[in-house]
Amino acid sequence: MSSRAVIALLTIIAAVAVLWVLRTAAGVFAPVAGALFIIGLVWPLQSSLQRFLPKLVALALVVAVIVCVFIVLASISAWGFGRIGRSVVSDAARFQLLYGNLVQWLDGHGIVIAGVWADYFNFSALLRVLQGATARLNTMISFWIVVVVYVLLGLLDTEAVARNIRKALSDEKADAIVGGALQTAAKLRRYMAVRTVMSLVTGTLVWVLSALFGLRFAAEWGVIAFTLNYIPFMGPFVATLLPSAYALAQFGSPEAAILIFAGLNIIQFVIGSYIEPRVAGYALAMSPFLVLFSVFSWSFVWGVFGAFIGVPITIAILTFCARFSSTRWIAEILGAPSEPEAKLGAGSG
Repeated sequence: MSSRAVIALLTIIAAVAVLWVLRTAAGVFAPVAGALFIIGLVWPLQSSLQRFLPKLVALALVVAVIVCVFIVLASISAWGFGRIGRSVVSDAARFQLLYGNLVQWLDGHGIVIAGVWADYFNFSALLRVLQGATARLNTMISFWIVVVVYVLLGLLDTEAVARNIRKALSDEKADAIVGGALQTAAKLRRYMAVRTVMSLVTGTLVWVLSALFGLRFAAEWGVIAFTLNYIPFMGPFVATLLPSAYALAQFGSPEAAILIFAGLNIIQFVIGSYIEPRVAGYALAMSPFLVLFSVFSWSFVWGVFGAFIGVPITIAILTFCARFSSTRWIAEILGAPSEPEAKLGAGSG
């Protein structure tokens, strides 16, 4: 076996071992990853405020902004999911009847798997899943409290860490690490800005389409589409599947459900596959395969949070790979662009 093959094999083994450790110790590493992500987003605000305010006062304002954003996002998500969830629970008998009719129709057309679904899935099971998701709300709140604490401590030490890196390492390595961090933060800010704008557009269009079809809870479906759009691939799929299933129950017509499903998918396709990649530019210069792989692999490691942060982690990995000659080939193969250093310096502040 050649030396390159051995190195490749050892690299794969090391990557699997790292993912296993991250999955096993998710309670330790996931909040740190979330905190680093948020620090990269809010550092320009912290740096700007520190120019004319005491550092602790600036830090308090930044943390207040972060908490307010969390509260707003959590509130609108709880409002949208809560209203639709209560409606589904109140109409449980109707949904169960429709599900039974669907299973019967599939069995009548020779789709044997429908029987398997009937054994392991029914509407009562779906209700239990929804109740379990509600029960995990306290765990999610605790998770984000830990993230905010890490953000608080991280913002206090950001400048000190950068100075220590420059003292401990050679100028070349220090520039690669610090510059890679600044470049990654700039890309993440652009990624989140584009993702937020596209999510707003998607949510608005879903709201309009649902209202035009007369679907109940049109505004709520728009809010759900807005929040789920932050999770690539998986989020938009769920955001189209849920209102389509609800349309089948409301109208009792497969044709209406198919029309709504088609309209929602057109919205998601145009925005997600055509407009967003062109607006995001270099911040998302990755193949759809790599984006999908990032979402599913990190969701396996950290669940829903991993699905959300998987693409930002991949952006960070490719950015740092591009900063070092020994790993630059990885960034080049997987699509990370090479940019003039002058442009990087201008965009990283």
